[in-house]
Amino acid sequence: MKTECLGAVAAMPQEIAPLLRRVRRFQKEKISGFNLYRFDCGSTRVALIESGMGPDHAALATATLIRSASPHVILNFGFCGGVLPGLTVGDLVLAERVFALAGGRLSEVLTPPLPLTSPILESCRKHGLSSRPGSFITATGVVNKRALAQTLEGSIHEPVLEMESAAVFREAEKAGIEAVALRGVSDPAEEELGFDIAEICDSELNLSPWRLVLTLAKRPSLVPQFIRLARNSKVAGANLALGVELALLVLSETQ
Repeated sequence: MKTECLGAVAAMPQEIAPLLRRVRRFQKEKISGFNLYRFDCGSTRVALIESGMGPDHAALATATLIRSASPHVILNFGFCGGVLPGLTVGDLVLAERVFALAGGRLSEVLTPPLPLTSPILESCRKHGLSSRPGSFITATGVVNKRALAQTLEGSIHEPVLEMESAAVFREAEKAGIEAVALRGVSDPAEEELGFDIAEICDSELNLSPWRLVLTLAKRPSLVPQFIRLARNSKVAGANLALGVELALLVLSETQ
């Protein structure tokens, strides 16, 4: 397969928009129903696909990215939730291990390559970003953090919850492409989400405005949490955008 660019996968517009504001110049197109953004990072071309939430969307989007852009390495990025105390809003976590959570059981997908992750962490820290290695746990919906922490009993280092990384890594591995993942903390361990993804999304895990409005109308006690999460996401998004830009610059040197 011909290598042409760096690849990137992110689930939501809220995760992508801060990065696009930093790069400023980009082209947007549709590929197999997915939004695809092309831009330059340094002297390297980047193809970023917007996958939508959840493992199924992430897998299909990653396969589409590989087929259409032929990236030589893939960066997955987005928001995450802390499982154990210590992480704060806006902290960046770089995957050192990736797990899938299904049926209450964890299965390890793979370990990202250290030669790629170490310089990314070093660059983030050099630019003043609070960043650390951690273990990504890909779930299919909202998970009770306290219960998960008790189940883990300290068995994995710095766990965070998200919904796409394992699927991205699996598709990259199938194609023989190395992958890394960087995420910004939008909800720390003490912030248990008071809703289920199914309440605000359709059956395909696409955010549904009318479901969100209906949920808030039925449960107005959730309004403060949604406001808080929106505020946290802005902080996490700004830090993540800088971290992703730095990561792409590091990865561009691996060609």
